[in-house]
Amino acid sequence: MSDLDRITAIVPRLPPVVDGVGDYALNLAVQLRQDFGLVNDFVIGDPNWSGDPFLRGFTVNQVAEQSSAALLELLLNEQHSRTTVLLHYVGYGYAKRGCPLWLIEGLEHWRKAETSRHLITMFHEIYAFGSIWTSQFWTSPLQINLAARLVRLSDRCLTSKQEYAEIITKLGQGKHPKVPTLPVFSNVGEPENLTSLSERARRLVIFGGRGPRSRVYQDSQLALQRTCVELEIEEILDIGTPLNFEIEPVNNISVVCLGVKCAEEISNLLSNSVAGFFNYHTEFLAKSTIFAAYSAHRLLPIGTWYKGQDLDGLETGKHYWLGDKYQHKMNLSIGQTVADNAYAWYQKHKLSVQADAFVTYLTTGT
Repeated sequence: MSDLDRITAIVPRLPPVVDGVGDYALNLAVQLRQDFGLVNDFVIGDPNWSGDPFLRGFTVNQVAEQSSAALLELLLNEQHSRTTVLLHYVGYGYAKRGCPLWLIEGLEHWRKAETSRHLITMFHEIYAFGSIWTSQFWTSPLQINLAARLVRLSDRCLTSKQEYAEIITKLGQGKHPKVPTLPVFSNVGEPENLTSLSERARRLVIFGGRGPRSRVYQDSQLALQRTCVELEIEEILDIGTPLNFEIEPVNNISVVCLGVKCAEEISNLLSNSVAGFFNYHTEFLAKSTIFAAYSAHRLLPIGTWYKGQDLDGLETGKHYWLGDKYQHKMNLSIGQTVADNAYAWYQKHKLSVQADAFVTYLTTGT
């Protein structure tokens, strides 16, 4: 296998750590290898990560410390001396305050060493803003500066939101006039031959990380209760890292906490459930692995209202319901149409489609 068939992918961390970006990168690598014979070596940016150095057939190395020198050493050593690097970028994944100066400087030095090297960057996030009393407010200028340097350093940029694509185009100052937008895919599988909602258990799933699931129970109780009543829910499953508070029953229905499960187990549960509940800003659903999982499994996605607009081809009422704003009584007959619409939207950027898009940029570097 030649260097043209191999790339180095940089990620914040990989399993066994629960990390959406890491899961995304690993699933993409598996699909690229399966469909195109393109193989990843992984470089992990977290020096404290502890896991298998040969994960699912891929070689995994990690920086000894978060410094440009440590990164450069890994990228230039005999094993990882590739002409193409795929960076999965999210500032907070590589630095506590979202300002991974070491990462950007290391890549700048790597690019300068040889002109034939190519950097492809998938922007899962770009930079953060916040109120004046938050750290995001004070670090956002540096975050923007680093993002702009990375955009100009990259030969090709991709992202998961159209809004992000527009920002990248501006930061690139003409270098990237058209940035591909690929909403994230499901990290827990994409089953085929899914049954209709009427054939499934009257089960509602609350899935995801601690933050989104905590918001469901703490901020969306009324919408969750209404959903369970009107859809005649008989079972509620909570899937993910255990929360640090006790989850109370919803309408006298006990919430069964399953903890962290493997992708296959989660997929089986989603495939036989009627609804998936979320509390996630609706303007950012294109980058939500929770929403992607619900859509890929043809569930009825139900969330709560955030002030915003319809983006990335998703429409309120058409691709998901808002439990606190839906003006009619919920039922599975109408819900089936919503579930089908979400499923159809997902098919346009499912894993195999994304792998096909990525391989073009990774093998040409342009």
